Amino acid sequence: MNPNTKGIPSTLPKGAPPVRHYLQFADFSTEEYGYLLERTAFIKAKFKRFERHQSLVDRTLAMIFEKASTRTRVSFEAGMYQLGGSVVHLTTGDSQLGRSEPIEDSARVISRMTDIVMIRTYEQTKIERFAAHSRVPVINGLTNEFHPCQILADIFTYIEHRGPIAGKTVAWVGDGNNMANTWLQAAAMLGFHLRVSTPSGYELNEKVAVTPHGMGTGSYKTYSNPMDACKGADLVTTDVWTSMGYEAENEARRKAFAAWCVNREMMAAAAPDALFMHCLPAHRGEEVEAEVIDGPQSVVWDEAENRMHVQKALMEYLLLGRLA
Repeated sequence: MNPNTKGIPSTLPKGAPPVRHYLQFADFSTEEYGYLLERTAFIKAKFKRFERHQSLVDRTLAMIFEKASTRTRVSFEAGMYQLGGSVVHLTTGDSQLGRSEPIEDSARVISRMTDIVMIRTYEQTKIERFAAHSRVPVINGLTNEFHPCQILADIFTYIEHRGPIAGKTVAWVGDGNNMANTWLQAAAMLGFHLRVSTPSGYELNEKVAVTPHGMGTGSYKTYSNPMDACKGADLVTTDVWTSMGYEAENEARRKAFAAWCVNREMMAAAAPDALFMHCLPAHRGEEVEAEVIDGPQSVVWDEAENRMHVQKALMEYLLLGRLA
């Protein structure tokens, strides 16, 4: 239990599990992911049948944005409303978070008034500091180091289209960024193979990506040539060359990443039934050819929608635990 909350009742329902946070992919076990993925399929199926699924009636989600977003805001906000709850949207411009109040104090206050918090920010240490002083679950909506909700959605999307991902091969082409770090953790926990191809100087940082349990480094292989990474892969995925917060490096990155545009030749080298994914927004002609992202192997729109469904299952699990 957080020593700062000892003796103070949380806002969780009676009988709910102790407060858990979701700050990186390694925070859950392989068995818990099995449940979450099954629960997502159940919740999504009800959504498609226009059946209500309101397991979080009268619960409130606080969304805190230091980094702007389209998909993260819409998926969490729509998802919480569909679960019967309500949403409070905060940015650094309209709250004390952007002024002088310590993160720890904001966490103590916000977690007394809401039931669950999603934060999209810069350094991972910020969300860790917030979670350490929160009485309610905290979810990582994106940090410089990790993007667990996106990878959870990507894995669910793969399973929807191709079945179990265990034993399959995922090719990451591009920056060794928060997405790549999270793919590494997911590969270690869910039993698939990860191939990583990045330009020199933009490699994945093992010290960041390795899980708290020491897993991860044996679950992937690096390739200097992105074509080699894609050969026979079951899934090819990428991201923008310049992530938010690194705009000053944009021109240097354009030059460094020129050979890391996912094109038709790379997809042709992959397995015949390979899928293409991108977390969006995408820059056609930079990290991916238009013919690829708009082509028959692309599942980016299903991937985007599935953010909402996996996050509904995630919020429900953090607040209510495992349901029958």
